[in-house]
Amino acid sequence: MSNATAIVAAQEPFRRTPVALLQLVRSHRRVTMSALLLGLLFLVALLSPVISPHDPLAVSPDNSYLPPLSRGHILGTDELGRDLLSRILWGARVSLPVALVAVAVGLVGGGTIGMLSGYAGGAVDLLLMRLMDALLAFPGLILAIALVAALGPGLRNAMIAIGIVAVPVYARLVRAVVLQLKPMEFIVATRSIGATPLRLVLRHLVPNLVNPIIVQVSLSAGFAILAEATLSFLGLGAQLPTPDWGQMINTGAAFLTNDPWLAIVPGAAISVTVYSFNLLGDALRDALDPRLRT
Repeated sequence: MSNATAIVAAQEPFRRTPVALLQLVRSHRRVTMSALLLGLLFLVALLSPVISPHDPLAVSPDNSYLPPLSRGHILGTDELGRDLLSRILWGARVSLPVALVAVAVGLVGGGTIGMLSGYAGGAVDLLLMRLMDALLAFPGLILAIALVAALGPGLRNAMIAIGIVAVPVYARLVRAVVLQLKPMEFIVATRSIGATPLRLVLRHLVPNLVNPIIVQVSLSAGFAILAEATLSFLGLGAQLPTPDWGQMINTGAAFLTNDPWLAIVPGAAISVTVYSFNLLGDALRDALDPRLRT
């Protein structure tokens, strides 16, 4: 028993503890910078009720179409006189939670399917992967639009649809890693000492999935925000009068000639947020890849 345990300890891939992972992240400047930028965005979303200069739903026809840097309205006002800065800040409270919920749906659903497919193999693997291939056959945004149209417009259904779109991505990622780990000596040794499948999955497979999952989560969050803005732009996401970046672009598109800031400001907010998530994902991929470490 002790010899088999020693084999497992000696040959199992290195799994970072949370402290070691934090130290690794702090040693890479791009990771630190992108994490700080995202932290600032989440802080702004959290404190938007406190730092918003105006009520985002307050209508003031006398102040409509004010340009940026107007007195009392740093980013100007829209066609109803609502303060754009306040609506942008409150819109972050919609987009960022959507990203978190959609990623959680995709991670839990896809991770479970990928783990089951890779570990069981055989007919189970064949059936589940063909189902994932069927979902991947549709472009992500088209599939999300179709799902929301079937479920009905609304923010909750938009989050579910975006999460379902992400399921095949996580399923294939988890399955690939599990198939790579299954023939390794530490897995074989763990089985030989009588470990149950549940212990094998939780103790040895899941910890070795942390690195690729972290990278994929950061990249998927950017796609989720972009998808939610697209659905809201089409009227399938957050409904009026909820402040939402996609809705604001849809409204501002009609005034691009005379009042372009109505569409440019929410578009810039989406671009900065998506860029921050993609920057974090790219930096984490470089930081966690041992082949790129000097």
